[in-house]
Amino acid sequence: MKVLVTGSAGFIGSALSLRLLERGDEVVGIDNLNDYYDVCLKEARLERTRTYDSYTDVRVSLEDRAAIEQIFATHRPQRVVNLAAQAGVRYSIENPHAYVDTNLVGFLHILEGCRNHRIEHLVYASSSSVYGANTRMPFSVHDNVDHPLSLYAASKKANELMAHVYSHLYRIPTTGLRFFTVYGPWGRPDMALFLFTARILAGKTIDVFNFGNHRRDFTYIDDIVEGVVRTLDSVPEANPDWNGDAPDTATSAAPWRLYNIGNNEPVELRHYIKVLEDCLGIEARQNLLPLQPGDVPDTYAEVSDLVRDIGYKPQTSVETGVRRFVEWYREYYRL
Repeated sequence: MKVLVTGSAGFIGSALSLRLLERGDEVVGIDNLNDYYDVCLKEARLERTRTYDSYTDVRVSLEDRAAIEQIFATHRPQRVVNLAAQAGVRYSIENPHAYVDTNLVGFLHILEGCRNHRIEHLVYASSSSVYGANTRMPFSVHDNVDHPLSLYAASKKANELMAHVYSHLYRIPTTGLRFFTVYGPWGRPDMALFLFTARILAGKTIDVFNFGNHRRDFTYIDDIVEGVVRTLDSVPEANPDWNGDAPDTATSAAPWRLYNIGNNEPVELRHYIKVLEDCLGIEARQNLLPLQPGDVPDTYAEVSDLVRDIGYKPQTSVETGVRRFVEWYREYYRL
């Protein structure tokens, strides 16, 4: 089938595009190559997908309404995966307008494209950050998530609500995926594993927030991609048992679903760093700092809905995932 993938030069978008191309799908990838982080890394990711004749590479921003309308009209995708977003919890405190422009206005343009061209299924990236002030573990898609702690989290919660409206009004099947701390080869330079690796190899001190007491449900990139592909192939239907008197937060009377994609096994940040030290053969110098504004102490994905409906559960250990990242990093930067 023909799939429109937004954020196709991004960490997840690039890996997903490759997977779809390898199985024989056509992919129309759109990305604006913004400079939030190293554009050369984004270009290098794109070089992997551009080798396929069934890949179409388009430079455009989600905020450009006319351009998005033209892409839907010209390429007529059957299904859409929206991964383009302004990412980062901490950056949303510094530059909130970027999150409104891309994550809200841009997502509206995608929804309108899906409505006007009768898309079979829209899958879009949400985030574990939507759980915000929740402390009951593991985080379940059936929990209330009305207390976000950053504008990034609020924008992702808004995406889920916007998608529900379009599923309700226009019967567009939509599925939101709450990703939990994605890491692995070709990852984002602003995330902990990439930052730690670069600084440790340079002999510099790493900043460790919450004094190393974070717990994160680290999820390997290949597991995320597998979950996205399987979800894309599983078009949601309305839940016939949904009841407005006792509304389920993860399903609906509309063809709308939410799933967590996480490893279902939280890991202490201190252990994560120890695994990285072992892979690098270098002990890190650590600057222990308090919890940053907008951050949450722990994340832990409850994934029984994903297992039941999609038949999939992430399973790559951090020992395996970090080792693969370090191998990629040394090869990519020729270290």
